[in-house]
Amino acid sequence: MRRICGWLMAAAIAAAGLSGCKPSDAVKHSGDGNTATVPTTPPASTVQFDKATLGMVTGTIRFVGKTAEPVKIDMSMDPVCSMTAGDNFAEQYAVKGGKLGNVYVYIKSGPPAAMLAGGPTPAPVVLDQVGCKYVPHVIAVVRGGSVEFRNSDSTMHNIHTMPTVVGSQPIDISQGPKGAPQVKQFNQPEVMIPVRCNNHPWMNAFINVSATPFFAVTDADGHFGITGLPAGTYTLAAVHEKLGEQTMTVTVEPKGTTKADFSFSAK
Repeated sequence: MRRICGWLMAAAIAAAGLSGCKPSDAVKHSGDGNTATVPTTPPASTVQFDKATLGMVTGTIRFVGKTAEPVKIDMSMDPVCSMTAGDNFAEQYAVKGGKLGNVYVYIKSGPPAAMLAGGPTPAPVVLDQVGCKYVPHVIAVVRGGSVEFRNSDSTMHNIHTMPTVVGSQPIDISQGPKGAPQVKQFNQPEVMIPVRCNNHPWMNAFINVSATPFFAVTDADGHFGITGLPAGTYTLAAVHEKLGEQTMTVTVEPKGTTKADFSFSAK
């Protein structure tokens, strides 16, 4: 009898242990369903780098060829947009003096310690809706960082993100005229996540989520700079919404500045 009771007790303990390990525990969603965290990558490293030895990569994105004249957008479907926003043009190619703006540049691979680099939580990056367009057109955040969505217009807007990475949930929220900002967190690295406004089909922007703190978006003159890099050899990538991605290998020396220029051509 005692032997039977012992078997029953062991079986109960084993069952309890199994019930505490559920497949659904691997994915944890936020309360509003707009973000998800899937632990597919190791946590950020706590290794501290010697700031006095860190280097940087700077460069320019050049554009070769001709682009069509910017297309003027018809916003007559919304009287507020057509009467108050002024002229609005498509932003697919931000070319100025042969230089290309709105290009996302990031460290794609490199020394393990650098690829797991952590740091303090940055302030949310602002994506505003001004003149019935998203401003800026291209933004970037580090994994775990947030975007603060604003509506500075006097009309109703919508924010609809369309990620493709497994575990990353779309955002689909509306904001009233000059409504309160909404902050959303992004936990899965991904390049050029489209952002659309369901109310105004011409509105579009792109959000990039970097696995490391090492990234930039080119300015109107096509320039970028990525600082705080430990010495080593890296794969640097540049991504444009229409022209795709280019990569190159760069070596960063201690306290050094490495020059890295890309050249894109019209397709």
